[in-house]
Amino acid sequence: MNSSKKIYVAILALVLMLVSACVSNKLLSVNSKHDYKLIWSDEFNYVGLPDATKWGYETGGHGWGNNEKQYYKEKSIKNSFVKDGNLHIVALKEKFENSNYTSAKLTTYQKMSLQYVKIEVRAKLPQGKGNWPAIWMLPESIQTGSEDWPLCGEIDIMEHVGKDENMVHVSLHSQLYNHVINTQITHFEKIDDVVNNFHKYGIEWDEKSIKFFIDDKLFYESVKGENGRVTANEGWPFDKPFYLILNLAIGGNWGADIDDSIFPNEMEIDYVRIYK
Repeated sequence: MNSSKKIYVAILALVLMLVSACVSNKLLSVNSKHDYKLIWSDEFNYVGLPDATKWGYETGGHGWGNNEKQYYKEKSIKNSFVKDGNLHIVALKEKFENSNYTSAKLTTYQKMSLQYVKIEVRAKLPQGKGNWPAIWMLPESIQTGSEDWPLCGEIDIMEHVGKDENMVHVSLHSQLYNHVINTQITHFEKIDDVVNNFHKYGIEWDEKSIKFFIDDKLFYESVKGENGRVTANEGWPFDKPFYLILNLAIGGNWGADIDDSIFPNEMEIDYVRIYK
């Protein structure tokens, strides 16, 4: 090959490299609409009860509107503890007050207020009929009493019931769209082996939409105002502060019949990360 041809080939190769880089950058910008910055996390790199500066508890055994059978206990080292780099939320077959099972329900209420954020939770789900783990959100307005459910809204980042292993659900609830009247905005499909392996469950939530991700892949997207989802509070009540909830329920309307051989039954969480 003479020198002029060598120069031509070198220039052509450089041009192709530049074009490829431009295309890659364009695709990257399309797939990553936001530049997120980590603003809050719990990596669970400690031992003992969950960090009290980051997590609070909801307690009680009144069924939680779903005829659930567990009593959520506060600061019970048997029901919620950090060990070996993971948070363990454990359901036990034990009688407490009027319940035959105990568990834990952790929240960021009054610890971290969330609006228009990205959330990632890497978790391994429990196995066995009767359990009902969830990673989800409610608005602060339900705690202050200014709004009741379902008008207040609800964001379900991940729900799973042991009777239908590996079927993962994501949902949004509002006054017009909720499971009580079978109109909830929802999506569900099988995910490989959620009970023996960790998977990353998350959302990207902004003023226009809520996107649900599993293992960084888009699982479902709901867009404000789409398909008749009105922008009023009754149809899209997601423009206000929420808080994050991690819990393991037992039985209930969806968890159904309980196999008592599964206890102790636990959900493990590797980390929780929140970005703005």
